[in-house]
Amino acid sequence: MTTARQKVLAYLTKSRSASAREISRALQMTAPTVRHHLRVLVSDGRLEKVFVRSRDGRGRPEKVYSLPNAAMGDNLSALADALISEAGSGLDWEALAKRLAGESGFTNQALAKQLNLIVEKLSQMNYHARWEAGAKGPHILFGHCPYSAILAKHPELCKMDANLLDTLTRRPATQISKIGQDGSMLCVSVLG
Repeated sequence: MTTARQKVLAYLTKSRSASAREISRALQMTAPTVRHHLRVLVSDGRLEKVFVRSRDGRGRPEKVYSLPNAAMGDNLSALADALISEAGSGLDWEALAKRLAGESGFTNQALAKQLNLIVEKLSQMNYHARWEAGAKGPHILFGHCPYSAILAKHPELCKMDANLLDTLTRRPATQISKIGQDGSMLCVSVLG
């Protein structure tokens, strides 16, 4: 059995974007019912308000809803796979890591502050990072690999991650475990 909310979501999946009024007419539902389901779907993150358009004539402007860009998918994994394969062994992983790291003023900070800023930067890059103190030096833990879709074909991306840590911390990083290795759900690197 399809619920009203599922019908609204299915309609937006098919039409890509629509206002509550348009959905209401197409699905033969009342406008308040549609607006209720749209609010719930937006709060759940399954939809987003993309813009507000003014209506011709009288009345309030209409909110237009759509699926989030992330839900629509992309072809970035295939593109990255093709680019890495095409570059082959000529790819400069250290230069690529430096480009991804960008400019950082982390080195002028106290170590704990520096590590917190690095973890914040890495988390913005979708690594879901954190750091912990360790006997041999700080450990940076990645809770997610943003390259997991192509990592099996390109394990050299782990080397790029180490270069990324070297660049951000200005200290050598040694990977001591990978996500999934020995049942671990973390990728762990020790900073020298």
